[in-house]
Amino acid sequence: MAAMIDEHDRRLASLVRPPDFRNPSPASKYDLVVIGGGTAGLVCAAGAAGLGARVALVERARLGGDCLNTGCVPSKSMLRSARVVGEARAGALLGVRATAQPDFKAVMTRMRGRRADLAPIDSVERLSSLGVDVFFGSASFSGPRSIRVSTADQAPGRELRFRKAVIATGSRPAMPPIPGLAETPYLTNETVFDLTEQPRELAIVGGGPTGCELAQAFARLGTRVTLFEAGRQLLAREDRDAASIVEARLRQDGVAVLLRTELAGVQSDGERTLMTHVGGVLSVDALLVASGRAPRVDGLQLEAAGIDYRADGISVDDRLRTSNRRVFAAGDVCSKFKFTHAADAMARIVVRNALFFGRARVSSLVIPWCTFTSPEVGRVGDTGDDAAARGAEAVTIPLSSVDRAVIDEATDGFVRLYHRRGRIVGATIVAPDAGELVSAVAMAMRYGGSLGALSSSVFPYPTLSVALRQAGDNYRRAALTPALRSALQYYFHVLR
Repeated sequence: MAAMIDEHDRRLASLVRPPDFRNPSPASKYDLVVIGGGTAGLVCAAGAAGLGARVALVERARLGGDCLNTGCVPSKSMLRSARVVGEARAGALLGVRATAQPDFKAVMTRMRGRRADLAPIDSVERLSSLGVDVFFGSASFSGPRSIRVSTADQAPGRELRFRKAVIATGSRPAMPPIPGLAETPYLTNETVFDLTEQPRELAIVGGGPTGCELAQAFARLGTRVTLFEAGRQLLAREDRDAASIVEARLRQDGVAVLLRTELAGVQSDGERTLMTHVGGVLSVDALLVASGRAPRVDGLQLEAAGIDYRADGISVDDRLRTSNRRVFAAGDVCSKFKFTHAADAMARIVVRNALFFGRARVSSLVIPWCTFTSPEVGRVGDTGDDAAARGAEAVTIPLSSVDRAVIDEATDGFVRLYHRRGRIVGATIVAPDAGELVSAVAMAMRYGGSLGALSSSVFPYPTLSVALRQAGDNYRRAALTPALRSALQYYFHVLR
């Protein structure tokens, strides 16, 4: 259970894990039993109950899952404070001399306050008001149509019988095989937001989205940060150009970025953490491990229900059914898209398919994502080498050619759209608020949008979204072949 730091955490706990809560008596049978109270589980439970189904939800920790408690909400709250520091440092470019004096304790207190403010939507009270039976405890399958809920004070636990069930247990931090790590104190996303004292020196293992976001946030707030990444670039899933811009900005913010660097071992002397790598030994106050996620399937007794799973998660088909056709899965526990919005979308598919014999398919989803560094990196669909391998071409608009970016001193980035014969198949966007821009591209892709349609669209000026129209214009200009240009010249000659 997470630490209780102040009145904000007490308010959070009163909503998502009330200390005086008592599990209800189970119904004789449920239309849907949901295991996991994160985004996917909450959407499944609330959606099914709102349609009139009898629903039970089992959560072993706090409702809200990673997103509310240890992921999106606290990290983006912290990044918001860090962005003020970045803006102040850039003030001279805008003719404004400003200084920023970060107060780490105040930043973290504000984060906990905003987290508690957002908790009511995920609360026991809201679920109960919708008719959901909420159970706190450890869930495990006792058979193909039943789930046992175990708590410390109840043995052997209570059995929930179901018509359909969904596994939405999410994921946990994955631990890299670094010698000595298991014996060394370290932070993960599940514990870093409990900090009340600011580390003077912080080492981060993993240059993915979480590692890059927190490296920039801590550095801007005054911590000396070293970021280790074993690969050749940060943000391995993104275009190399995008990763290079993020790397340069992190270095500008004071982060020591060590690429192609694996740790040979770590150890603690009780106060400091010593990290051995090819370049020598680094001594830091704290170590944060951000090297990926692993599906949370421990203790579920999946074999008892005939449910297949692999190291990367529960096996599901395109309708999110497991090998037990009465049991579905959604979210991080079965998907490569480990994002809150992806879990939400998958949960909606589960409700349709599980309760109404639907045939909705997860492959029909267009799922964008965003890394919330400064600048942000948004992506959707086929990009980079994968796009080229599938025959896609790219149209790139540098932000230096976008008026709003020039006005805002934000020209370090680009909008890149990938297409096949004009049909948009993917995008990489590096820009302030790239998450907003890539959402517009995802919408266009979902409904078969083309670069020609972007060229014909009207965007408010001056905004960064004008770059999307510029991409469409560039595509149309490229389609003006020499032969077509000659034909047009002849046409105008005749008209004269």
